[in-house]
Amino acid sequence: MYIEWTETAAGKIAGKVQRQEGYLQLKYDTDGCGCVVSGVTALWWVNEPEEGTEKVETNGIPLYVEKSKMIFLDEVMKIDFVPEANSFQLKSPNQILNPRMSFFNKI
Repeated sequence: MYIEWTETAAGKIAGKVQRQEGYLQLKYDTDGCGCVVSGVTALWWVNEPEEGTEKVETNGIPLYVEKSKMIFLDEVMKIDFVPEANSFQLKSPNQILNPRMSFFNKI
């Protein structure tokens, strides 16, 4: 799996964490979605990567993804930031996986 950060998204993340120690995780959150295949992706800033996560290849900012949820994601993706929506966007060459992806500081 490879995830590319756009310059805009990388700058926005840097501003949100402001040198705070931690790890960035792409969380496939299924809470309140009804079933495991109806998850929503979000970016979580955490103290430690959760058990069962794997560091994925990126063009910059290190990112961890739950191994068991990788099946729901594409092999190549991009994280962008859309100022008009004030949110991140997760997309691949085939689809937009989440047009309004949230960031949560869990520290």
